[in-house]
Amino acid sequence: MSFVPRLIPEIEFSRRNRLILYYFFGLAIVVLTYTVVYNLAMKQLEGANQSIFASLEFVVQTMTTTGYGQDSGLWSHPLMFLLVSLTQISGIGIGFFTLRLIIIPLFTGAEVNLDDRLTPKQDHIIICEYRRDSAVLLDELDELGIDYVLISSSEENARALSDDGYSVIHGSPQDVDAFERASIGTARGVITDASDANVDTILTVRSLRPDIEVIALTDDSDHRDVLLETGADSVLSPHEVLGHRLAEKAVTSFSSDVTDTVDLGSDIEVAEISVQQQSRLVGTRIRDSEVRERTGANIIGAWIGGELQLPPDPDAVIRPNTVLLVSGGQDALETITDFVRPARTVRQHERIIIAGMGEVGKAAHSVVSKEGIDTVTIDTDDHKDVDIVADAGSKAALQEARIGDAEAIIIGLPDDSSSFLTTVLARSLDSSIEVLSRVSDTDATRKALSAGADYVLSVPRVSARMIAQELRGEEVLTPASQIRFVRVSASPFAGSTLAESGIYERTGCRVIAIEDESGLSDTPDPRREFTGDEQMTVVGSDKSVQEFLKQFDLSQTETAE
Repeated sequence: MSFVPRLIPEIEFSRRNRLILYYFFGLAIVVLTYTVVYNLAMKQLEGANQSIFASLEFVVQTMTTTGYGQDSGLWSHPLMFLLVSLTQISGIGIGFFTLRLIIIPLFTGAEVNLDDRLTPKQDHIIICEYRRDSAVLLDELDELGIDYVLISSSEENARALSDDGYSVIHGSPQDVDAFERASIGTARGVITDASDANVDTILTVRSLRPDIEVIALTDDSDHRDVLLETGADSVLSPHEVLGHRLAEKAVTSFSSDVTDTVDLGSDIEVAEISVQQQSRLVGTRIRDSEVRERTGANIIGAWIGGELQLPPDPDAVIRPNTVLLVSGGQDALETITDFVRPARTVRQHERIIIAGMGEVGKAAHSVVSKEGIDTVTIDTDDHKDVDIVADAGSKAALQEARIGDAEAIIIGLPDDSSSFLTTVLARSLDSSIEVLSRVSDTDATRKALSAGADYVLSVPRVSARMIAQELRGEEVLTPASQIRFVRVSASPFAGSTLAESGIYERTGCRVIAIEDESGLSDTPDPRREFTGDEQMTVVGSDKSVQEFLKQFDLSQTETAE
């Protein structure tokens, strides 16, 4: 039993759970004390020599007000009557405490102090007023092993998240008290997403911890300088990044250049390639795609039907909106881009339509304009750079934008329902056009793909990935991707082959490259025996990479660059 003392300190209880634990421990002490005292009193005062278990039965019966059992009527000494009365009163009092502390909060949702649910915090992140689907970010932090406390000014939102098991408290991030309750003294950083109250929040944080790292999120990139001057260490603009990303994807319609890659070294890179509606690969099984033979690139993973397959099932059928994860040299990646791209109809002009000129649309427009590609912008408000003042979800507006001559349409509308409508209309007017869309709700991604979009980015996912990159500096393929790369030593696997290592079976990760003194190989031989001196590049989802690092005790890692 020597393991018990080591396990107990590793268990962390919230304040509320500790109080419940102390309560039951104290209750057991009270019951045992009454049992012993009653047993001795019966022997000394009444001359009844009964077993300790009979005395325990009496105490339990009396404290739960179920009766006195076989001892009823046996008492004659005044002290015995006092003892029985004290036991009765104690039982009633404990019953009320049990009802208030455990039963009511558990079954009726009565008011509970959310602070009591927090486990002790150390080296954690404090998140203020996160407005982009909090659960997505908090799940991301959980998967990365980053502890946190979310401060929400909405009591309803705070309670709902806390009931779901997240570390959330109710309070205003402009109040010193909220940060003190969130243990800012032991925190490693603060993330604020409080919109117009970002400046107030930063000033509050700096008054408490001038040295702590502060990351600010904003939907208006014009606020970047103000936030930095106020005291933010870095400012993230998810809408701006999302707009840039959509535009970069659209621009690839005119070029074979692949710029968004992860460098594995020795001129080997990894990239995501989207399979569009009219691609020659649609309807083909992966084993029959001839990607390796025709392009020199390797398919190492695939998003099919919204599910990540690492490695992909050879019999999986490539559908529209499938995203292939491929590796190879720059020439191979450019070749596969051309190979996957659908044959385009002849256009009179190179044109991209941008629907919605908010922060996303403006960012996309800046990228496309630099490429010298003709753009047509649509927005309901008449302001700078808007070509057509109309609802982008109308057939007339898209026809006025000459959608038949366009290579792609970027849909940056803030309302998801409007985005779906515009997607369906664009696809009906031109079946070969590339449709790239943003969505505000994480769950709307699949709906957008079903509506006919080729490429979809969700604001919550992009925001969460940007924060994760900022906090951990880890390499991900894109801010929207859930794929992570880590480069680790092969020393834990010395003496075994890749096939015997159990990496994929135990964690779901895949080894995509092995580097030794002879160089880097992106087609690892599963029969090769590790010496322990190699470096492996491992790819997987957030969750599987965390499991890999934990399973094989590989806390010291390098990220692919």
